[in-house]
Amino acid sequence: MAPIRLLALDLDDTLLRSDLSISYRTRNAIRKAEARGVTVVLASSRAPAALERFSALLGLNKKSGYLIANNGTIIQESHTGAFISDVRISPEAALLIFDMADAEGFAVQIYDDDIMYISRSNEFAEYDQKITGLRQVVVENFRSMVASGCHKMLIPGDPMILAPLARLLSSYADGAVIYTSKPYLLEVLPPGTDKGSALALVSERLSIPRDAILAVGDSMSDETMLRWAGFPVAMANGDDRIKELASLVTEKSNDEDGVAEIIERYVLGNETLTLQGQANG
Repeated sequence: MAPIRLLALDLDDTLLRSDLSISYRTRNAIRKAEARGVTVVLASSRAPAALERFSALLGLNKKSGYLIANNGTIIQESHTGAFISDVRISPEAALLIFDMADAEGFAVQIYDDDIMYISRSNEFAEYDQKITGLRQVVVENFRSMVASGCHKMLIPGDPMILAPLARLLSSYADGAVIYTSKPYLLEVLPPGTDKGSALALVSERLSIPRDAILAVGDSMSDETMLRWAGFPVAMANGDDRIKELASLVTEKSNDEDGVAEIIERYVLGNETLTLQGQANG
């Protein structure tokens, strides 16, 4: 096993505990890994503004590096905030998706800076607001807001009825990628954008090969990142589909410092991981 040179970490339900904190043990493990020359990259479905406090908490805002936001539609420098990649859903696809979701009675939301704009209030959007910490604004003419395109669209709703909507949208919206990131949240991204593609771009800019990259995640929004990284790790509290493609599943959950466990054992310690491909045949 080659030394790990880059740690790609999902935030919610991975690096963050349920109370949205990062424990001292985890922060300490990350600092020790960085002292050994390891680069830490946060890779999240959150908007850039919702990444800022965690980047600052880990001191990434003072180091030359990168943050992956909006599930890969935005890559920015951690120390300057400058965007190096910025991909948007086309106006045509955005309008089609909004019209179809709205006709079925679903709310649609987008992020811009530190604000969550939403077409109508609902309990699932309220929950998402608590997680992200973004201010929520209900927009009466939401359709005009997405008419110029957007980085990402989210459709919150009852998990039992989101699945049929996902199938419906996938049948018509060729200009977008549609998947369920959490049971109550449907995400819509521009084609060709995901955490895996973003991580590949970051690794190229840093000249770090795949077999020196360890990625940790818990949900289907992390699938491409884990498939691309040389050493994919799934959280104990993660989706079973993510666990199946990982080289390793943590023994501890996000509330039990599962990320710290991995860093201590495989980055700071002497235990070895199986390289992706060897684990999956």
